[in-house]
Amino acid sequence: MKTHFKNLLLITLGILSAGMGLKGFLLSSHFIDGGVTGISMLLADITGLPISILIFIINIPFIFIGYRKLGTAFAIRSALAIAGLSLCLAFITFPDVTPDRLLTAVFGGFFIGVGIGLAIRGGAVLDGTEIAALLFSKRFQLLKVNDVILLLNVVIFSAAAFFLGIEPALYSILTYLAASQMINFILNGVDQYTGITVVSIKSEEIRQVITEKLGRGVTIYQGKNGYGKDGEINDPRDIIFTVATRLEIPALKQHILAIDPTAFIVQQSIDDTTGGLLKRKGIH
Repeated sequence: MKTHFKNLLLITLGILSAGMGLKGFLLSSHFIDGGVTGISMLLADITGLPISILIFIINIPFIFIGYRKLGTAFAIRSALAIAGLSLCLAFITFPDVTPDRLLTAVFGGFFIGVGIGLAIRGGAVLDGTEIAALLFSKRFQLLKVNDVILLLNVVIFSAAAFFLGIEPALYSILTYLAASQMINFILNGVDQYTGITVVSIKSEEIRQVITEKLGRGVTIYQGKNGYGKDGEINDPRDIIFTVATRLEIPALKQHILAIDPTAFIVQQSIDDTTGGLLKRKGIH
């Protein structure tokens, strides 16, 4: 029940934030966002149909895809979230905050990005674009999800330039960039984690420094039979894996290289983490 309440709260706050971004900033200036929301806004400008109806109708196919690929619970949460956004746009009044076009573009994207990010945190989506992009990238493996989203948004903003004019389209791109940054911030936070893999003949000393001095947890893999700058390796060698925030990476690498200047270090971005020793126990 606690988890369901938390998800409901996040989705509700996401709906209100996205509604603020749309009605409080973008709609009065005829700027659009990317994705399904952008398509709905563009069609609302062209046809005069209510955006509250268009957002729900255009998202229906993506909800169905989500049901087929991601499960019933996800589809139900997303359907309720999108319906909630439609009702929010139809019945809740938001103040028209500013006539300044630059502020409108930036803060409209800010509130929309916060809204979408909170909804995703709550296990739902307010925009079905990423569901479609995920399906498309699986069918056409040469394209990644981000590539599909980028191509879709190129088409949307090109259409915006044709129907709305070059200047509104450029402001709309700024809106989309602001929204994307806020989504990443909400999902990853300031403490974005990075995975570090270390291969070294002094793995035990490095492990002790990471766990005892830096207060981080580690996982040890056993590797053997490779070839690198140390020459041919036939003996078993421990491989260390740890997770740290990007702010801690310089100090971590400095300690590792002080022990073994020839250590092989690999960094990789991590979207999310659950469990384990992610917060430092303390530095000695």
